Amino acid sequence: MSTKLARPENWKEQAPEALPGSLTFAAQSSLPKLPVPKLEDTLTRLKETLKPIAWSEDEFNAVSRKIDAFSVGQGPELHRRLVEHDKGTKQWLEKWWDDGPYLGYRDSVVINVSYYYGFDVPKPGKFSSPAERAAGIARSAMIFRQKLKQGLVQPDASFCMDTYRWMFDCCRVPGIEGIDWSVTYSKPGDLGDSGHIIVIRKNRVWKIEAARDGKILSTADFTRQLQYIYDNTVGEHPGVGVLTASNRDVWAKPLQDLEELSKSPNNAEVIKAIHSSAFIISLEDAKPSDPVHHSRALWHGDFVAGFPVGLRNRWVDKPVQFVVFDNAYAGLMGEHSVMDGTPTARMCDEILDWLEDPSFDHGAPLTTTKDVPVPLDWDVTLATTEAIAKADVAARELCESQDLGFYLTSYGKDAIKKFGVSPDSWAQMIVQLAYRRLLNGQKRNGGTYEAATTRRFFKGRTEAIRVVSEESDAWVVSMDDPTVSPAQRKALFDAATKRHITLAKAAGQGQGVDRHLFGLKKVLAEGEKAPELFSDPVLARSNHWVLSTSAIFSKHFPVYGWGEVVPDGFGVAYMTGFNDRLQYTITSRREMPNKQFIDEIAKAADELYQLHSEVPNPKSML
Repeated sequence: MSTKLARPENWKEQAPEALPGSLTFAAQSSLPKLPVPKLEDTLTRLKETLKPIAWSEDEFNAVSRKIDAFSVGQGPELHRRLVEHDKGTKQWLEKWWDDGPYLGYRDSVVINVSYYYGFDVPKPGKFSSPAERAAGIARSAMIFRQKLKQGLVQPDASFCMDTYRWMFDCCRVPGIEGIDWSVTYSKPGDLGDSGHIIVIRKNRVWKIEAARDGKILSTADFTRQLQYIYDNTVGEHPGVGVLTASNRDVWAKPLQDLEELSKSPNNAEVIKAIHSSAFIISLEDAKPSDPVHHSRALWHGDFVAGFPVGLRNRWVDKPVQFVVFDNAYAGLMGEHSVMDGTPTARMCDEILDWLEDPSFDHGAPLTTTKDVPVPLDWDVTLATTEAIAKADVAARELCESQDLGFYLTSYGKDAIKKFGVSPDSWAQMIVQLAYRRLLNGQKRNGGTYEAATTRRFFKGRTEAIRVVSEESDAWVVSMDDPTVSPAQRKALFDAATKRHITLAKAAGQGQGVDRHLFGLKKVLAEGEKAPELFSDPVLARSNHWVLSTSAIFSKHFPVYGWGEVVPDGFGVAYMTGFNDRLQYTITSRREMPNKQFIDEIAKAADELYQLHSEVPNPKSML
């Protein structure tokens, strides 16, 4: 590995293009471009979203005047530049979005960027050892990789599949110029019948060749090799992996950390093996037994005597890193920069389906006891040892600053749909009511972000649904107003959910507010005076995401989540796909009232159900 940590200009082009005409990528060439919304439409929507965020009529009028001035001043020229930029690209937002919130982000990816999925809690007796569970994951994930490379993975409806290029055989790399990138070792024409995986146990890195003679190893082969790793890794090895959890500039700093580490030719080969691996499996000592511990053990790993034993045993720059604990609990820790969570959720869902199917092909053994994993041990200098010690402290301070709460409602999708309500809108309104009560009369200091996918467009990723609306606020207020009848509350709720659905559909069609405004800011020339609107306090407040929310679903995920995005906010990961429950995971800083917020969500969920029981609606939706 080169120690020149400057980003190549064409790094994104290095991952092989999708196989043209294959099942997986058949629709790629016909996908529409991500639109640049009309300026007047965006500004109209912006005004609507700012009305409930403003603290007073005067404050709203002031920002409205700035929007009007922008619409006839610098706005049309900036929009013209953005349209011209769009004409010269396949996707006008891609590079800016990769670099802005992700690759240019300099704090640790742990908590701040990474996410986790917990897998089915193992039933007693299902696995004879954690090696057996890890082996099933290894074989099934390698088969998914093979199908993907051959273009045999069923596409996600009519969605763009481009980011699947960055699922396997690649890794994020820290850059010394304040900007990261990803390296890929995928090759055009690779059919997925070769490759290796990296396994980490007690901080020791092992390499397993995952295929032989064009065939993926059997589950039995993987089990035996993984058990060999368990049996031959007794003591702790240097916790080099924790360096990847550092601030990105610290991790990339010249002559320290990564460059110091990779000056050794041996270490450079270890790093290359990690980067080029199909994926990583981290085998960890923890034995989580409840949703909170399962979540935290995946999110950032355990701490023992103040040391981050989990993060020492990982390489958090890897987009796909499975984690298997000593009691066979398992899950995935994902790096978010060039691939959102829906592709990895789909991959995990599919491989876990296979492993539940009695007809799944576990393969015939291909190796013998003479075939064993190869240990890849680090050359650790004094400088690297000191860097590990500093990274240990930083990781402990970061992770100990976090709180996490978990809640399941007593009803789920079936009951909500019987009430004629969109489960997603229902779940979002619970959060709005709970948060207002949590504020207890204090002014709202930010907006609510819900991620909407824009993958119906070529290289589309996400747009923000600005959940807070005048309609949602009116319903929320009514729930604590004794003069409002249940029927009136129900009518206000219906208006709020109708508005939420409208906002969600617009965002999914690339007709939101935030990505367009982001693009208009990016086309400002160097030294050019920014429009007054861009520094307006109400606009700034509206995208200070005190509630960062998103939903995915897999029946195999008893836990999932990520960290809050602002210090005074909450991360709200929720699932609405279970028939009998809604699932909420709430993350925040320790100083935030996490437990109180969970309690308010529980109360709001019960009251919303009671409201619909009192005022029934036989109509069925979604």
